[in-house]
Amino acid sequence: FAVMKMFVEPGDIYLHCGYVDFRKSINGLLIIIEHELELSVFSHAMFIFCNKKQDKLKIIYWDKTGFVMWYKVLQKHRFKWPKLDDMRHIQLSEQQLEWLLSGMDVIGHQPLSYHSLGL
Repeated sequence: FAVMKMFVEPGDIYLHCGYVDFRKSINGLLIIIEHELELSVFSHAMFIFCNKKQDKLKIIYWDKTGFVMWYKVLQKHRFKWPKLDDMRHIQLSEQQLEWLLSGMDVIGHQPLSYHSLGL
């Protein structure tokens, strides 16, 4: 993610729930962003998509002059990815994006909350 920071500091990071056909190019994914996610493709946001095998990611963002697409392929393992249900997308923090790109699971993790020592 440190390399990506040289090019973009996203305002928001959206992960598209469910899988997309990776034959779709930037234009096909932009249609999903506008029509399914109902978000602006020109916002200062990054949009993350996964293929059905869960071994590839495409990341799209607007850099003020055009759309940029990053493509990541895992050589082993799979991304843990949410199914498309009531939620069409979830928002990630920059830390969660960094973990995701490092191959770590970021979906389903809840922050720990402590209210007492339980003694």
